[in-house]
This record gives sequence, C-alpha cells and structure tokens, in this order.
Amino acid sequence: GDGGAETYLVDLVTALARAGVGEAAAIRRHPGREAALTAAGVPVKTLGFGGPIDILTRTAAAGYARLQNAKLLLAWMNRAARHTPHGPWARIGRLGGYYNLKYYAGFEELVANTEDIAEWIVGQGWPAGRVRCIPNFAAAPPDGAGLDRASLDTPAGAPLLLGMGRLHDSKAHDVSLQALVELPDAYLWIAGVGPLEAKLKAMAQALGVEHRVRFLGWRTDPSALYRAADICVFPSRYEPLGNVVIQAWAHGLPVIAAESQGPKALIEDGRDGLLIPIDDPGGLAESVRQLLADPARAARLAERGLGRVAAEFSEAAVIGQWKTLFADYGAA
Repeated sequence: GDGGAETYLVDLVTALARAGVGEAAAIRRHPGREAALTAAGVPVKTLGFGGPIDILTRTAAAGYARLQNAKLLLAWMNRAARHTPHGPWARIGRLGGYYNLKYYAGFEELVANTEDIAEWIVGQGWPAGRVRCIPNFAAAPPDGAGLDRASLDTPAGAPLLLGMGRLHDSKAHDVSLQALVELPDAYLWIAGVGPLEAKLKAMAQALGVEHRVRFLGWRTDPSALYRAADICVFPSRYEPLGNVVIQAWAHGLPVIAAESQGPKALIEDGRDGLLIPIDDPGGLAESVRQLLADPARAARLAERGLGRVAAEFSEAAVIGQWKTLFADYGAA
C-alpha cells in the first residue's frame, strides 16, 4: 500500500538515479510507484511477492537480475528478502524495524536505518562487521509553498497542527484528537489512510472537535502541508525511525513527538524538538501550548532541526553512504 516505507523507497531509488547509479526495480504492482520510477528512468518489473506458496517470484526475480547484469540485490525489508534469489550477486537486506532475521539468512550484509536497529540486529547474533546504519534522507523543495489554509476551511490565523501517518493504532492519532480538546483555538490536519478512519472520525465527533479536524486522506503534496502548519505532532506509540520527524525538520517545522524508539533516538529533547510520554494527550496539549506561547523557542527548535538535516540527513550525505556500500561489493 502507501506508507512511509513505500514512499521512501521511491525517494531513494529516484535519488540514486539522479546520482548516476545504474539500477532497476522489481516491485509489487502499484501504478503510482511504477509511474514514478519509470519517470526517473529506472527500469521496473512487477512481480507477485506473495506468501509462502508463491514459488514464482524468486525465479522471476533471478531472471530479471540476470537480464540487468545485476551485481547486488537490495531487499527492501522482509517480504522482498523472502523472495531474493541466490546468484552471482551480493544480497543486502534493508531493515526499517525490528524484524525477524530468518528472512536474511545467507545475506552478505544488513542495512539498518537507525543506530538502535543496527544494535538490535547485532544483539540477535548477526555479525557486527556485517551490519551498517544508513539513515533516511529528507529534503524540502526549494521553491515550494504552503497549502492555502482556506482550501481546507481553516482560518489563516488559527494555530495549525499537522499529523502525518497511516490511520493505524501505532500512529496514535487518537492522542492528537484528545489533545485538541484542550486546545480550543487550534486546528488539526491529519494526512494518511488506514483502517481506523471511521473510528477516528467518530472519535472526533464524540469529543466535539470534528469542526476543527480535517482528515486529508492520502496526499501527494506533503511538502505543502508541512509548510502550511505551525507545529508537527507525532505521538506514535511504535515508531522504529520517524520519517515524519526528519521531514518536518527539513521544512523548518517544530516537532513534538512521543518518546517511542525512533523519535527518542532522533530528537534531543528541548534542543531540536520536544518529547512527551507515549499515550499522554495532556502532555501533548501542554507542549503545544508552550510552543505557541513562545514563538522564539519554536523557531530555535526548527532551526536546529534544519541543522540536523544538513549535517546528517541530507540527500547528498545519505546517497554517498549507499554508493560506498555498493562500491564495497563492486557494484558502484
């Protein structure tokens, strides 16, 4: 479907193409991703990537890899790893969470997108010399503009909070809705799709905040949303990384996040963002009030976040690390 891992796959593949890396992609059928990768000049083949009884994908992937004269196969998390064939190429697994390593048996190396995940991999018995951390990158289009608030019936002068992510229990949008009760002047935009849409809309109505909440669905203009908002709220209960944090930083937007694994590892509380306990609507509301009452502090947090992106999460820095890995396996 459509989520952070899927979006970042397209971002990474297209960035590698811009950097001159010769590559091809084998993906599950998805017209949007196929079109985006094709537009970037990346050859694309669609495969089934089914469950345990799928005996065709691995064979087809091997044939495609040989056709492309592949020197390295990069498996994008578990399902791809299950179907990544042996052959005259290196096999590298990319993990964005704390996954079962059985799918990566026989792989030459694993790539984690956070140091915490890399340490966890080693703790599971994987050799330390065969795992490295390459973070996700983030970038804001230099000529972008914020979405016109009026287009979503949102007053220009109202405090605007932005929540990004699947409508799933792990993303804790319910915490943001509860916090909104304590922020009577604020509006909340929630961008994402998922199984909890009806439940969250009913909750907004039950809490009496539905007139200040906009459920935006799946968006192809996230940059315009970041630029329109005043604060990014990210109360995820479970979050191995937190692409939203890095993207908000890249857009100069202050971030308030729950201290789940990824955000807690990324954010230096009080310096480049604010951390709150998991499942704490009152804490989220209080942190929002603090930043709204002190715009200078909010600006300092946002500025330091921008600095973190430039130093650690820029496209150039991250693509450089991937190219080093490829060179290590003769695939540069």
